[in-house]
Amino acid sequence: MEQRKENRFPVGFRSSFSSTNSMSGDGMLNELSIRGCRVRSLVEVNPGTVLQLRVHVSDHESPLVISHALVRWYRAGSFGCEFVNLGAEEWARLRAITTELEKAPYQKAQEETPAA
Repeated sequence: MEQRKENRFPVGFRSSFSSTNSMSGDGMLNELSIRGCRVRSLVEVNPGTVLQLRVHVSDHESPLVISHALVRWYRAGSFGCEFVNLGAEEWARLRAITTELEKAPYQKAQEETPAA
C-alpha cells in the first residue's frame, strides 16, 4: 500500500463541484491535504472525471477554487480527488489553510491551558 506523503486534516467544509460535461453537485469536504481531498456527496462521480471544485472554508471569504481536481476513486457516497492544477493564488490559499489546520490542535491546547 502506498504511504501518503502529505498530512490529511479532518475538516467539515461545504463544497460544490462541476465538470465540463455539465455534471455538478454539492458535498461536504471531510479530509483535506495540500495534494487532494475526500468529499462526501450524494452525486456519484466516476474516477477519471476532471472537476472544478469550490471549497467554502468560511462564510466570510470567497471559496477556494481548485480548477483541475482529478477524481481518483468513488466509494459509498464519497470520492477522492487529486489536485492537478492550481493557480499561484489558489496554491497560496490552500497552503495557508493547511498550515492553519496543522497548527490548530496546538493553538487549542494553549488556549485551554490556564495562565499561571
